[in-house]
This record gives sequence, structure tokens and C-alpha cells, in this order.
Amino acid sequence: MSLDTISLSGKKMEVSNKKMSFWESLYLVAIVKGLFITIRHLFTRKVTIKYPEQKRPLSPVYRGQHMLKRDDQGRENCTACGLCAVACPAEAITMKAAERKPGEEKLYREEKYAEIYEINMLRCIFCGLCEEACPKDAIYLTESKVMVASASKREDFIYGKDKLVMPLEMALRNSKNKVS
Repeated sequence: MSLDTISLSGKKMEVSNKKMSFWESLYLVAIVKGLFITIRHLFTRKVTIKYPEQKRPLSPVYRGQHMLKRDDQGRENCTACGLCAVACPAEAITMKAAERKPGEEKLYREEKYAEIYEINMLRCIFCGLCEEACPKDAIYLTESKVMVASASKREDFIYGKDKLVMPLEMALRNSKNKVS
């Protein structure tokens, strides 16, 4: 006798209600099979690595840590429009906009800039949607092998502008390479 049931995926499954034999009711065969699987896995190579000391090879399309770009003159590209925060499915990005003051023209390109820009790396899923949503091409995921560093406190995983903004030397070096 069999019963037709529908699983969560919507596919029909045939369920049988046949009577178990004496050996099947002892579950001895199932226990022995499970023990053999366990013993077989005891002698295989472990896949766990000790992360801070050992680094695993990364794929060529790896997208690493976030970085806020600067332009050729060393000014920040971000205008705090908030599109990256809206596009983030994990809601990992928070920012606070501020108005540029007189004399800060060498720091920020536009009148509005991100006074506070934070990414919670524990929430980030590295999907790249923030990169795609940015109209000013201000944020990107580095193609280098820079990984988010390990830490023991949650507060260390909230990256502010001090960790995210591209170093000034790197921006000026990139502008010299473009001219050459």
C-alpha cells in the first residue's frame, strides 16, 4: 500500500507503509553503515585551515574589502547620496551626510559629502550591489587579495572612513599612472 504526499517543493513523493523485517526493526544494518562512514572519514585529509596563520588560495574573481575611491586630485568621490545603503540587501552600510565648508574644496569634490560612512563587515555579504548602485563610482570591492582581518570584538568589524578611504598616496600614484 502506498500513499502519495506532496513535499514542500511541490513534487509528489511516494510513501510506502510496508512492514519492516526483524533485522530492519533492530536498525543494526543502519548503525553499521553509519559506523563505516565515520571510520572512513577519520582517515581522510582535513579541510579545516587555521585562518590567521594559514591563508587559503583565493579565486581569480575574488572581491575583497571595500574601498572608498579618491579622484586624481586626492578628493573623496562619495557624495553621500545613500544609494549604496539602499541597495545593500544586508543593510550593512550606514552614512551621515554633511555640507562642505569653505576651505574644504581640496578634501571633497561636491558640496555634500559623507561625514560618517560605516560598513558592518559582519553583516556584509560581499555581493557588490553597493558598487553597482553608486553613481559617482566612489565605492568598490578591491580586486587585490586584501581580506577583512580577523578580530575578537564585534566593534572591530565596523569599518569607518579611517579604514575605507583610499590612501592619498595610492590615489596620487594612480593619477600619475593614468597620465603616463
